Amino acid sequence: MFKRIGLHTIMICVFIFTATAGFARDFIIYSIVQEVPMYKGHSPKKNFYINVGNQQGVFPGNTLEVFRVESRNDPYETKTRYNYKVKVGELEVVHSEKDSAIAIMSKLEDGEKAPLKEINNVMIGDLVDVKVK
Repeated sequence: MFKRIGLHTIMICVFIFTATAGFARDFIIYSIVQEVPMYKGHSPKKNFYINVGNQQGVFPGNTLEVFRVESRNDPYETKTRYNYKVKVGELEVVHSEKDSAIAIMSKLEDGEKAPLKEINNVMIGDLVDVKVK
């Protein structure tokens, strides 16, 4: 009886630890702060606050790619919803701590070959990945 209870307990513990280790965590922009424009033509400086930091290998000077999930329905054939992970731009990390970082805009994907987006700028909720060179 004891061996059976011990075996079940071990199996449950192994399942819990392996199941939680398999989940990938999404890193997102959770806040944006910007200067107040003081005169016409002034481009205000923006800080992007992200829930990724030193623990995940992000340090000042790193480049982060920003993506947005665009969701569209196919109303004709399959009636399926498709999700597209579209690149919005790149951010440069200027400050990082254990689990968070502050970044500034370094590049915006807005050329002719960039997909059309409803909001053509980085926004709260966008996904962030570390750019690998």
